[in-house]
Amino acid sequence: MAGIRYRAPSPEPSLYITREGFEKLREEHQRLWRVLRPEVVQALSAAAAEGDRSENAEYQYRKKQLAEIDRRVRYLNRRLDRLKVVEEAPRDPSRIYFGAWVTLAGAAGETRRWRVVGPDELDPGQGLISIDSPLARAMLGKSVDDLIEVASPGGMVQWEVMAVDYGSE
Repeated sequence: MAGIRYRAPSPEPSLYITREGFEKLREEHQRLWRVLRPEVVQALSAAAAEGDRSENAEYQYRKKQLAEIDRRVRYLNRRLDRLKVVEEAPRDPSRIYFGAWVTLAGAAGETRRWRVVGPDELDPGQGLISIDSPLARAMLGKSVDDLIEVASPGGMVQWEVMAVDYGSE
């Protein structure tokens, strides 16, 4: 079978999530299902009533929009049923585990603050990194003054753990 390349299946994302992340996903689901979807269905019906659907751009757009909403709602239904909300701090809060806010110092003296969260909460701009990321995996179990090495496109990067806490930002 020349030309066919094997690609290993993607690993299943972690099922852990913080309470805040779970509530955001649930709110998104409710907003899509109870607010946005009915609006799109109504607009789709209005566009369908205008006649020839094959040349009706509004009808085509609303149909695609409804399909995207339904796809996301199906995903959220499956995901919300499987997620495990982590609400308690670990037994050893001096070590980095799920939910920890971690302050790291780089070799050039720069500092970064990250929170280890579930893949559904990923938002690097807000300092939220997935527990499945290489950086988070390298941090797990470490404590203050430990060194972390992470492979990056530019080579290995070394960070020092400066602080670990489980409070809010």
